[in-house]
Amino acid sequence: MSKATITSVAGPVIRARRDGPFSLGEAVRVGRDALLGEIVRLSGDDLTAQVYEDTTGLAPGGPVEGMGAPLSVQLGPHLLGHIFDGLLRPLRPDDAPGTYEMEPLVSAGDRVRGGQRLARVAGPAKEQFILVPADLREGEVVSVEQGSFAKEDIIARIELPDGATRDIAVTHAWPVRRPRPVARRLPPDTMMVTGQRILDSLFPVARGGRAAIPGGFGTGKTVLQETLAKWSDADVIVYVGCGERGNEMAEVLHEFPELEDPRTGRPLMERTVIVANTSNMPVAAREASIYTGVTVGEYFRDQGFNVALMADSTSRWAEALREVSARLGELPSESGYPAYLSSRMSEFYERAARVETLGGAEGSLTLIGAVSPPAGDFSEPVTSHTKRYVRSFWGLDRGRAQARFYPAIHPLQSYSEDADGLAGWWTEHGNPNWRQQRARILDLLEAQAELERMARIVGRDAMPQAQQLTLLCASLVDDAFLRQSAFSVTDRTCSPEKQTAMLGVLMRFFDVAEAAVARGVEVQSIAEVPVFRRISRMGEEIPAGDPEAFSALTEQMENAIGDLGREGHDDV
Repeated sequence: MSKATITSVAGPVIRARRDGPFSLGEAVRVGRDALLGEIVRLSGDDLTAQVYEDTTGLAPGGPVEGMGAPLSVQLGPHLLGHIFDGLLRPLRPDDAPGTYEMEPLVSAGDRVRGGQRLARVAGPAKEQFILVPADLREGEVVSVEQGSFAKEDIIARIELPDGATRDIAVTHAWPVRRPRPVARRLPPDTMMVTGQRILDSLFPVARGGRAAIPGGFGTGKTVLQETLAKWSDADVIVYVGCGERGNEMAEVLHEFPELEDPRTGRPLMERTVIVANTSNMPVAAREASIYTGVTVGEYFRDQGFNVALMADSTSRWAEALREVSARLGELPSESGYPAYLSSRMSEFYERAARVETLGGAEGSLTLIGAVSPPAGDFSEPVTSHTKRYVRSFWGLDRGRAQARFYPAIHPLQSYSEDADGLAGWWTEHGNPNWRQQRARILDLLEAQAELERMARIVGRDAMPQAQQLTLLCASLVDDAFLRQSAFSVTDRTCSPEKQTAMLGVLMRFFDVAEAAVARGVEVQSIAEVPVFRRISRMGEEIPAGDPEAFSALTEQMENAIGDLGREGHDDV
């Protein structure tokens, strides 16, 4: 191992005089406590490293040892269901099984290639797979074992084309900054179902897509990410707490193990990996936690799973980059952030993808990053750079959050570039009119914003009936479709089929109400029809899997509003 001697310590940054070869990005052990760090700069006989642990007690003269490899983490079946720090070390006593039951999927003499499934690992909630290492092009299986093995045990031996052999263990190391290879990337034409209507129907994210949730303090970023973790159709959840406040991270660590998986009825934690990092931990560890989390996500993606990674929050990561950059004496860019902030964020988000794995399976890694702009200012550097690399932008609004509107996503500050490619998915799932319905609702909400400014000046009653109807329809969209109760058993998640039925009711209401106003019916009369309230509460009152109820509601609405303005009508 190469060695060096510490010459100075500045927070998480140490400088040392080297006595041997080191390489940029190499992992190092620093000090007598062997703190883990990474080389970030080499200049002559000097090296600079950032340390991912508390550097209290380090002093000039202390040792630095090179590990001869990039910063890496150990990947294997021991990850699911557990909580780790940013360097993938367990944060609580390891309650994982001491051994894992392995069932071989290949036999001696078989030809195998990198990424191919080698063995199956039984689990309480989800089976996992041991893969042929991705950096092994091809080889022949010499031997493969069956039975119970600890995570460091050898389970197979493969002969390489040059005659050398390679032992395959239950776990393996992978550099966190190096994306895992894939056979090819697939187009983003399959939606990740979140169960939240405002997301799925208006601002969807594709499997393998990239989404951001920006919002000021108290707007519901963490709650929304927890909701997505529980109700999205991802197979595996990776939750990265990056420099969050201790009380928020403690809440996550307390609640996640108690959440029930709606698919199996078992603890949701059994298909979740939590990488926890709080604001009082060393700042450099925030960067490690981001790369560790995405590497874990790629590991499960390569097994053929659909993975959703929740990063909360990338702003804390950016703050860590700013502090370390200042310690390095680098010239700051806007708001003091380093000039390479944009490229670092690009490297992170570009690792999201829906892919054909090296083994021939299909998997995806969807990245959803929360952003915490100061005072909710979306023009600040972290949010503006994030917008360059994500395709779905879910802007949280303080006013909606304070009005107890959930999810507090502002429909006019949000967008989805994945939407155009998902029309075919909606057609396959029973809604060929989704694109037109989505456009109609967005146009309606945009018109509402303009008309509300006018209403504050002249008063709503002084506006033409057509404009009053626009405001009424937009208000109905807010209450009946965009608002979703996380406390309602019926409404806390909404299937695509139910969303399609609800959109159908709303579209029909718009048409019938416009026809009524055209024949002289006042908007106030439409709003007072009793069926109007039933439409506004249809998400909570009509369960999924009951299309007849939506058909009956539509018929009641047509009869009630159709009778308005006709002599002798009765309200329904």
